[in-house]
Amino acid sequence: MPAYHSSFNDYPDMRVVGNLAVLPIKTKFRGPAPQVADPNEADIIDETLDLFRANSLFRNFEIKGPADRLLIILILFVSDCLAKIGSARTTPNQIEAGKMLNTLAVDNFPIPGDATFALNAHYAPPGSRADAEYLRSYLTQVRQELAARLVEKLYADGTGKPSKWWMSFQKRRFMNRSLGTQ
Repeated sequence: MPAYHSSFNDYPDMRVVGNLAVLPIKTKFRGPAPQVADPNEADIIDETLDLFRANSLFRNFEIKGPADRLLIILILFVSDCLAKIGSARTTPNQIEAGKMLNTLAVDNFPIPGDATFALNAHYAPPGSRADAEYLRSYLTQVRQELAARLVEKLYADGTGKPSKWWMSFQKRRFMNRSLGTQ
C-alpha cells in the first residue's frame, strides 16, 4: 500500500522556491504565506494533520510534486512536536504545550540547501539569498500555525492531557528521519 500524497500537487499558480511549494494557508500569524481564498477550504496544514498518523507508518515515500516535499517537512515537524511534548518532565497542559511548541516553531532551523538540513538529497536549494529568506520566513509561519493547530487537536477532549491516540506516534519516525529540531 502506497503512502498518501498531497492533494495540492496540482494546485494552480503555486509558487515554488527551490523545489518546495509555497501554498496558501489559513493563519493568524504574520508572515509571507498567501491567504486561502475560502476559509472553509482545507489547506496544507489540515492535510498534514489528517495524513500524519497514516503516513508516519511508512518508511518509503515517493515524491510526486513540490507539495509532497512541503508535506514531508511538515509531517517531520509534527513528529518532532510530539517528541518534544512526550519528553517533558511533567505532562504539559494545553497552555504550556502551546508555548513549548511555539518556541520550537520559531527556533532557528535548517532549510533546504543548508549543510545541516536532513533531507538535502531530495530538495533543491533556493535560487538566491532573497528566496532563502522568503522560504525561512514562510516555513516559520507555517510551523507556528501547525503547532497551534496540533495543540488544539491534542487537547480537544478537554481533559487537560494530550490525546494518547496522538502521543502514541511520538516515537514513530516518518521515513526513519527527523528534522532534529528537538
